[in-house]
Amino acid sequence: MSYKHLRISMWIGVLALLALVLGACTAVAPAPAQAPAAAPTEAAAEAPAGDAPTVALIYGVRGDGFYITMEAGARAKAAELGVNFFADGPAQFQPALQVPILDAVIAQQPDAICIAATDRQALIEPMRRAYDAGIHMLSVDTFIGDTAGDYTVPELDWMLSYIGSDNVQGGEIGCSAIIEAMGGEGKFYIQDVRPGISTTDQRVEGCKNAIEATGGAVELIGLDYNDDNAAKAAEQTSAVLASNPDLGGIFGTNLFSARGAAQAVANAGLTGVVKVANFDAPEDAIVALQNNVVDIVIAQHPYEMGEKCIEFALAAVNGDFDSIPKRWPTGYTIITRENVDTEEAQQSIYKSE
Repeated sequence: MSYKHLRISMWIGVLALLALVLGACTAVAPAPAQAPAAAPTEAAAEAPAGDAPTVALIYGVRGDGFYITMEAGARAKAAELGVNFFADGPAQFQPALQVPILDAVIAQQPDAICIAATDRQALIEPMRRAYDAGIHMLSVDTFIGDTAGDYTVPELDWMLSYIGSDNVQGGEIGCSAIIEAMGGEGKFYIQDVRPGISTTDQRVEGCKNAIEATGGAVELIGLDYNDDNAAKAAEQTSAVLASNPDLGGIFGTNLFSARGAAQAVANAGLTGVVKVANFDAPEDAIVALQNNVVDIVIAQHPYEMGEKCIEFALAAVNGDFDSIPKRWPTGYTIITRENVDTEEAQQSIYKSE
């Protein structure tokens, strides 16, 4: 090849290389990949959208027939009134598990929250955070503070209402029935969850009132705390029965307390001899009643609590605060083997789904 032709070939190669470089410089760089969105919390995933007001229910423990029935009442009333609704709650009745759920719900900014606080003190500040975020707050089943659910006091007047049973009355009713079944005298034992729960604290108070009313004919020999664990309640009750074979009656302040106590009584072969009161009326408590394992079932009205939660929350959203009572007490239905098949008793049984 001649020198002239060699020089032309070199220039052609250089020009081709420059074209490739310029083309690469003007190409649009691909957009960086976006980080995946954080997984929503359970409450966030359930929160509905829309222009209608939104009310959240935070119950005390997941899977409990009492709260399942409460949620059913709230859902039905929400559908009737055109209110968005969602619900969540912890796997155990513990404030350490409930507070993160409350915080997740607050982040969703519902118009109102109805909550069954798992501790009367530990939930005050977390619930106040919700109020400070502009959310209307209502108590269902349990209350907060030391004023027995009196939300007219200045330190708690930011709470709209406490919707729930008169638990002192419930404790008196349940223990009076057991004392009557005992013949009005004998030894008595209480199975409780733990101190600091407003409802069960008051049930114990009412039960002690019933015992004191006997003028010493009935002796309270002990009170144990089972941490909402039926197996622990059974173990504790077994120990009491071993040291007190003449025990006459037991009051279980909630479902798991009564379930464990009744199991211990059955294991000791004392079914029907030691009278057991079951506070709350899930389906298995009714089976225990019919099988003579427990002698009385005290049914609250959680469906009504759920309904009132939605009614009062909607009134608050509409600015109708005068129609919202600071206290809405719900009643009881006492279920025995004699009336268990009546319409009133059957309607009072908590549903499992």
